[in-house]
Amino acid sequence: MTQAELDQLAINTIRTLSIDAVQQAKSGHPGTPMALAPLVYTLWNRVMRFDPKDPIWPNRDRFILSNGHASMLLWSLLYLTGTRAVNADYERLGEPSVSLDDIRHFRQLGSKAPGHPEYHWVSGVEATTGPLGQGIATSVGMAIARKWLASRYNRPGFDLFDYNIYAICGDGCLMEGVGAEAASLAGHLGLDDLCWIYDNNHITIEGDTGITFTEDVAARFLAYRWNVLRVGDANDLQRIEDALAIFRKTEGRPTLIILDSHIGYGSPNKIDTAAAHGEPLGEGEIRLAKQAYGWPEDARFLVPDGVTATFEAGIGARGAACRSAWETLFADYRRELPDLAIEIDQMQRRDLPAGWDRDLPRFPADPKGIAGRDASGEVLNRLARNIPWFLGGSADLGPSTKTTLKFAGAGDFQADNPGGRNFHFGIREHAMAAIVNGLSLSKLRAFGATFFIFSDYARPAIRLSALMELPTIFVFTHDAMGDGEDGPTHQPVEQLISLRAVPGLVMLRPADANEVVEAYRHVLQLRHQPAAIALSRQPLPTFDRTRYASAAGVARGAYVMADAAGGPPEIILIASGSEVSLIVQAHEALSARGIRSRVVSMPSWDIFEHQPTSYRESVLPPAVKLRLAVEQASALGWERYVGDHGRVIGMKAFGQSAPLKELQRKFGFEPERVLAVALEMLAAK
Repeated sequence: MTQAELDQLAINTIRTLSIDAVQQAKSGHPGTPMALAPLVYTLWNRVMRFDPKDPIWPNRDRFILSNGHASMLLWSLLYLTGTRAVNADYERLGEPSVSLDDIRHFRQLGSKAPGHPEYHWVSGVEATTGPLGQGIATSVGMAIARKWLASRYNRPGFDLFDYNIYAICGDGCLMEGVGAEAASLAGHLGLDDLCWIYDNNHITIEGDTGITFTEDVAARFLAYRWNVLRVGDANDLQRIEDALAIFRKTEGRPTLIILDSHIGYGSPNKIDTAAAHGEPLGEGEIRLAKQAYGWPEDARFLVPDGVTATFEAGIGARGAACRSAWETLFADYRRELPDLAIEIDQMQRRDLPAGWDRDLPRFPADPKGIAGRDASGEVLNRLARNIPWFLGGSADLGPSTKTTLKFAGAGDFQADNPGGRNFHFGIREHAMAAIVNGLSLSKLRAFGATFFIFSDYARPAIRLSALMELPTIFVFTHDAMGDGEDGPTHQPVEQLISLRAVPGLVMLRPADANEVVEAYRHVLQLRHQPAAIALSRQPLPTFDRTRYASAAGVARGAYVMADAAGGPPEIILIASGSEVSLIVQAHEALSARGIRSRVVSMPSWDIFEHQPTSYRESVLPPAVKLRLAVEQASALGWERYVGDHGRVIGMKAFGQSAPLKELQRKFGFEPERVLAVALEMLAAK
């Protein structure tokens, strides 16, 4: 069999595995895998530097399937290339990442061939994709990370990090705003290690793109300062390979390859409706497709002789040789530059360097206090000095979020300064969060910052960070009504409970500067969980920790900050953030009246819920039924902590435009109001 015949056999194997898996599942999208099989075959077997035996080798090329509904492309590739599994501790297991049995059980419970690519579930998946636009936006973070890694670690004769990032996308990815945000920034930064391949098939779920999407995509990307190439026939392997070669030679610009394809399997004038709409083809259509491929019509999940050997001779041999050469190079690098080699080792394992928290600040007691955002800025700078790969930036709000890294050598990441530690994402909150995910997927410790209200713009990518179990950090300031005059458009109400509802996301709202320190101390030690920190704009009193409990209690989510002597508490006061100072004042007033109250600072519901029952009951004893929670946010959810006999002082409407003190008075966030409600509860018991 000639090489051309072997190539076609492998391509048709990808196609038929996809067809059969979707038909068996009675669910899925067969059309795009059928159309793009020649592309992914060429990319993987002729071009990519990826070793199936070690899918987390640091200098591998990255492949992101942004149009994740075509996941059978990826499952077919991982199976046919013999990609091996890796566990959460980065141990190479030797077993297949995706088996043929997984493919037979496509989209079924427990299968390593789920409906969309899932990073935390299947080795060889570089990013969870599915919501359109997310994959390409995340790939920009990966491309930025590669530039940064090369700037810090590459040396003459030691090109440790010179990999490329390939992302496949469709019309939907380019329609979504997050894709436009990310493409604009990628062009500005000149990310020439980034290649998007656009499957231009003119079809979406509702029909021909002529009803919604008639822009000149090439002109748009040229305006973004991208290099734009076109391949007019998605079946022409040589033209695809030539376009990819041009990408690798292009400097100073990312590349968009527009690949003209026809979804399904028919003639250029025929679009298969089932394939386009994400439905199985049906037995009759499958027979016709397999006839066109010269395939046995009744065969199911057939992998003909010679196909796996073709991949072994292509990506298998090339990937193994590239990895082996890199490991030899890194061994020499380790001898010459041992300190930098240790950094790389630690970063790859998501470990922290010794002494990473050695000089975190301790803030003295101060009734005037310091804003949460200001304390955060000081902590971020200390951490970044101690952790070389800790970096980040804001969505055009660095001066307001106080997230600018200001120490000598921090610098700004730009096309001409790829070693900068400060990222300027522009007013692109959604892309920022996706890019932070891409940085984290590349093993950097990254943060993104904006006002808490604009977490809504970033939320889809935040949710994906939780799905991927990434230790990303989102810094949100202006956490309540502290920017009063800006009014309700800038005053978060429902955002806190909304992010608390995200499974796996650690949401923290610290009460004073020392709780801010402890929040970061906890977050930096996370290896498989993202975190969001909500910080105040206005100064908050710094508590006297000789009088009140240590802020180290943040590590347990909630802690008893103050108790009254003389017996168990009659009432428990609970709050987070700026409202902790209110309940402390109410506690002191109750104590002066001889009433025993307990102050519980609860910066994180999630952390608290993961504590042993014994600890949780020691903080909130079941026998104490009178509980009052105070928070400048939606009261939804607090019933789990205050119970049937408790009350909540929270927000039941949007805020208003006025100075902060007036807003606090109007909405009841004053110590006098907390005291009054507590006394009402005690009188009614």
